[in-house]
Amino acid sequence: MRDLIVSAAEQAISAAEQLKLPTTLAFVEGVAREMVYCFRNGKKVLIAGNGGSLCDAMHFVEELTGQFRERRPALPAIAFADPSHMSCVANDFGYDEVFSRSVEALGQEGDLFIALTTSGNSSNIVRAVQMAKEKGIKTAAFLGKSGGALKGLCDWEWIVTGFRYSDRIQEAHMLVLHILVELVEQELFAKRPLSLSTIAH
Repeated sequence: MRDLIVSAAEQAISAAEQLKLPTTLAFVEGVAREMVYCFRNGKKVLIAGNGGSLCDAMHFVEELTGQFRERRPALPAIAFADPSHMSCVANDFGYDEVFSRSVEALGQEGDLFIALTTSGNSSNIVRAVQMAKEKGIKTAAFLGKSGGALKGLCDWEWIVTGFRYSDRIQEAHMLVLHILVELVEQELFAKRPLSLSTIAH
């Protein structure tokens, strides 16, 4: 049993180590800048995922609409997790459209849509990205494995490589989601901001 625990810990550490790669750092900086731009201009962040990734999306949003490290004003963010909407759209249009209909209904130019999919092949996430692009909404993809069908389609993308299963990928995704909230709070509300917004949008 201890061997399994140690192996799992080593895998988790290996996934976390990918956060220090230049490509990851560029992704995090780019998405953080875009989030700051959205919030400063009265826009919002939209996010979607399936299964555990949907749970991560909801977690991310409550950190923005509630608080993370310190008390501060609520930030506008929506996780696409309304069961009545999802069951309605799945019944009437098919499950592939559950997130694209939310983007169509709620998304506005200047918003940011974040896609969470460890395979990159979730068709309902792919459709949501396509709808976001149609509406002039910037997109960021948290991916895994090979990147799947979403690889190369978003304004920003990060692929956690080297893992066959989703668990380690999702854990790495959540680390970055937490870091994004921390960066945004620091930039918008700290006495000494990070000056992310000084970089051209």
